[in-house]
Amino acid sequence: MKKTKKDYLKETIKHIDIKKFNVVPLVESYKDMAFQARNLWRAAKYYDMMLKDKNCSVILCLAGSLFSAGLKNVVVDMIKNNMIDVIVSTGAIIVDQDFLEALGFKHYIGTQFVDDNELRKLHIDRIYDTYIDEDDLRICDMTVAEICNSLPPKPFSSREFIWEMGKYLTKNAKNKESVILAAYQNKVPIFVPAFSDCSAGFGFVHHQWNNKNCVTIDSARDFVELTLIKLDAFETGLFMVGGGVPKNFTQDVVVACDVLEKEVPMHKYAIQITVADERDGALSGSTLKEASSWGKVDTTYEQMVFSEATIAMPLIAGYAYHKGGWKNRKKREFAKMFL
Repeated sequence: MKKTKKDYLKETIKHIDIKKFNVVPLVESYKDMAFQARNLWRAAKYYDMMLKDKNCSVILCLAGSLFSAGLKNVVVDMIKNNMIDVIVSTGAIIVDQDFLEALGFKHYIGTQFVDDNELRKLHIDRIYDTYIDEDDLRICDMTVAEICNSLPPKPFSSREFIWEMGKYLTKNAKNKESVILAAYQNKVPIFVPAFSDCSAGFGFVHHQWNNKNCVTIDSARDFVELTLIKLDAFETGLFMVGGGVPKNFTQDVVVACDVLEKEVPMHKYAIQITVADERDGALSGSTLKEASSWGKVDTTYEQMVFSEATIAMPLIAGYAYHKGGWKNRKKREFAKMFL
C-alpha cells in the first residue's frame, strides 16, 4: 500500500529537559575514566568555571542540525537561567528549526532507511533520521518575507533582524518554547553571520524579488557589533557546539579588536564539542590549541570533546545547571547596547 505524508509524519521529536536529570555525579565520575569521558568532565568543569567567574561573559556557538535533534530546550533553559550572554549560530538552527517550531510546526522521528525519492514526492525533507514537512518550511520562508515587508528598506545586521523576529513571536508564537523568543525577552543577542544560508534566505529572495526598495543583511555590521560586545565584555568564554562560521566568526573578534588597536584578552575559556578531524584541515579550521597561535584562544582553560552533540551537550549544560553557578551571575543583557 502506498504511504501518505501522514504515515511518515507521526511521532514528533521531543526536546530533552536538562532540569529533570541531575547529571553531576555521572559527569564527575568521568574524571577517573579516560578518552572522551575525561575530556567531557573537564569541559563541563570549565563551563561551570565560566559561570562562576564574575568577569566572564559566555558566548554560545551553534552549528549542525541541533534543534531538530531535540536540543532546542537546552538552549532555551540556558537563556532563561542566565547561563549564556550571546549566541552565534548557523541560520538553519535559528530559522529552519527554532523559528519553524515557534510558528507551531514540528520535527518528526524518522529513519535513514527510507526511499528519499518517495519523501521528495511527498514534500518531506530528511535530516538523517528526522523528517520535516517542506510545506511547513515554505510557510516559515514566507513569514520571514512578511517580516521583511514590514520593515523599512535598509541594511540590518542579522542580530537586528532576529530581534525583529523575536518581536514578531511575542504576538504570533504558537509555541512559546523558542530560543529566538527567550533571547528577545532576556535581551540576549543572536548573530547568524551567514544569514541567507537557510530559510531566511528564501524569505529574502521573495522579498527582494518583489520589492524595488529592499531590506538587506549587512554581514560586516554583524562583525562590528560582536566586536563591540567583546570590547564591552573584555573577558569571555566560548561554549562551541560544532564548528563552521559561528566558531570562526566568534574567535575572530579578538583579532578584530587588535586591528582596531584595542587591547583585549584572548577568549579566556573555550570548550568545543565536535566529531570533525583536524588532520585534513577539516575541524572548521583548527583545534582550540591551534587557534591560540592566531591569538584567539587562551590555552589555560580549553577543551575539545570529540563526541556527537546530542550526547555531550545535555551532559555539559546539565552539569553546569545543577552545579548552580548561574544563580549568582549578573545578567549582561548585551542587546541593550543596540536598542
